[in-house]
Amino acid sequence: MPRHFLDLADAATVNTDSMALTRRAVADIAANRALGVVHGAAGLGKTFAVESAVAALGGGWEPLWLAFSSRPTMRLIASELFAAMTGSHEQRDRFKLTRLVKAELALRPRLIVIDEAQNLNRECIEFVRHLGEDDQRQCGTVLVGGDGCWEVLAREPMLRSRLFRRVVFSPLNADQVLDVVRQYHRIYHGIEDDLILFVDAYCGHGNFRNWAAFTLTAVGLCAETGRVRLDEQIARNAFTLLGGGVGAA
Repeated sequence: MPRHFLDLADAATVNTDSMALTRRAVADIAANRALGVVHGAAGLGKTFAVESAVAALGGGWEPLWLAFSSRPTMRLIASELFAAMTGSHEQRDRFKLTRLVKAELALRPRLIVIDEAQNLNRECIEFVRHLGEDDQRQCGTVLVGGDGCWEVLAREPMLRSRLFRRVVFSPLNADQVLDVVRQYHRIYHGIEDDLILFVDAYCGHGNFRNWAAFTLTAVGLCAETGRVRLDEQIARNAFTLLGGGVGAA
């Protein structure tokens, strides 16, 4: 199951437009053994949305999750992908590894998810494209990336022309924040619009990761003071603890 940032307890999964689009895109990518990308700035809920979408596919699909924090080589991607499928780290050259990977991908339905896709170089992107052109494959591929991801992928027209689905995550606007936040956690039930927008302006900025950090802090402050929902004093004290510089009321 997908995890909320900081393992925030009692947080609800909110079905935003981006969540719904991701669920549809991932289902389409899997069904058509296609290639897609989900991208946007950090903290907007991309990985959470993809995890939820993959879980919704059901047990007939085996997800293969890969993430690379720095620029990987093609051989590293092939090795990690083979290990994810078989549990074996083969010490082979990239050509042998590629053949082994393609053979495994032909055996049963799998969905490859490569997170931090902005770290891929041209060689790695070409490898991903090459896997997607194998007629024997029983897999789809989802690339998930943060800042700069689309700029990296769009430079490769051979890959870009093969993208079947693309979902772009953007910060929530004010109306979306008002719609989402009250569903997100019980401490926001029944509070005024102005307070929600105040928190978003100083801390949230339409970013789920920011809201999760704020909410976890505010929940602790509410518990310490016997409150059941957010108020302005709690919000200002949370800003201070988060380095927002607003100061306590």
